[in-house]
Amino acid sequence: MPFPKGQNPNHPAAGSTIKVEPIRDKKAIARIKKILADRPRDLCLFTLGINTAYRANELLSIKVGQVKNLRAGDVLDLKQRKTHKYRPVTLNGTAISAIQNWLAIGDLQAEDYLFTGQRGCLTVETMSTRVKTWCQDVGLKGNYGSHTLRKTWGYWQRMERGTAIPLLMEAFGHATQQQTLAYLGIQSNEIAAIYELEL
Repeated sequence: MPFPKGQNPNHPAAGSTIKVEPIRDKKAIARIKKILADRPRDLCLFTLGINTAYRANELLSIKVGQVKNLRAGDVLDLKQRKTHKYRPVTLNGTAISAIQNWLAIGDLQAEDYLFTGQRGCLTVETMSTRVKTWCQDVGLKGNYGSHTLRKTWGYWQRMERGTAIPLLMEAFGHATQQQTLAYLGIQSNEIAAIYELEL
C-alpha cells in the first residue's frame, strides 16, 4: 500500500537529496553482469546505463526502432527531459551487443519501448529498485539507485581513462565543473592526492 504523500520514509525530505554512489569495483560490475546473464532485458539496461551518460528516464524512453539497426560506433541521439536538448552518445560494441541480445529474444515491435515489463514501460522507481538489488546481490555496501549507472560511467571515465572534467561536464549536461566533481564523488580523493607531491 502506498504511503500518504510526503510520508514515505525512503524519500528524502523536501529540499534535501539522497546521494547514490557509482560502482567503484570492476569485479562487482562483472558479477552483476553474471547474475543478469539469464535476464537479457535487465542485462541490456545495466550495460547501456554504465556505457552511456544517459539518465534513467532517458534510457527508459528508448524505443526499439531507435536502436534495432545500430552498430558499434553509431550515434543514439536522445532528448533530455531535464534540459530539453538532444544529447548524442556514440554506442560502443558492449552496448550494441547487449541491445542485440535482448532484441533477439524479446518479442518487441519498432514502436515498443526497449525496456518493458508486464505493465508496460519500466519506471525510474522500478529501475532504481533493481539497481539497489543488483548491487546488494553482489555484496556492495552503500547507497545505490538508478543514477548509479550514469555515475559509474563517469567514475570510470575519470579514474581509468583520465577523461578531463570539462568533457565529462559536457557529457552529463552539468553547468559547472564543481557540479561534475561532486556528482562523481571523487573530488576529495583527487584533492587529497595533489598534496602527495613532495617538492
